[in-house]
Amino acid sequence: MKILLIEDDQITGSYIQKGLTSSGHSVDWLTNGRDALSAGLDTEYDALVVDRMIPGLDGLSLVRSLRAASVRTPVLFLTAMSGVDDRVEGLDAGGDDYLIKPFAFSELAARINALVRRPPIATEKTRLRVGDLEMDLVSRTTCRDGQTIELLPREFALLELLMRNEGRVLTKTMFLEKIWNFNFDPQSSVVETHISRLRAKIDKPFPKPLLHTIKNTGYTLHARG
Repeated sequence: MKILLIEDDQITGSYIQKGLTSSGHSVDWLTNGRDALSAGLDTEYDALVVDRMIPGLDGLSLVRSLRAASVRTPVLFLTAMSGVDDRVEGLDAGGDDYLIKPFAFSELAARINALVRRPPIATEKTRLRVGDLEMDLVSRTTCRDGQTIELLPREFALLELLMRNEGRVLTKTMFLEKIWNFNFDPQSSVVETHISRLRAKIDKPFPKPLLHTIKNTGYTLHARG
């Protein structure tokens, strides 16, 4: 496995590089966000391990830039920024997982392996449609009734999950497992917050709602009724 590590702390970077290399992986270690952006655009990696607080270009901006350039390499944020808002911000920026420092190397290695094992989105279906709402999975664009809808990465992922499960009720736990792949506090309102933002974009400007709340159960997307 070829991994790009972006970590400016010499002790931590050396520790991770040695551990991953001894596990049989090829590791490129960079300490600057701008250098990492060039490497991420020019080289095909299996995974990126990104510290948020790095010089040149911070981790969030780095990942946003890669995603904007259609680089879909799995990203694991590795950082001391441990607040729920910090984690949500990292995942919304395009990260796939988030590990807090200090960490156990065995968990770091397991999370990287899990990211790489995730199957890609099936290529035989590149467009989703529910009523007059359309999603293009290749161009990562969404429109309703011909009007383009700008979605943040996590909003896009939420809507994609709902559209793939048209008419099926999805619970809060299902969203957390499928979209965030993270053990949030059950009392967290992160799902409700993102659903509210998504609804404001795909339903509020249009006469007929598609996104429906099922009281005490979850959410569903359909065009009936």
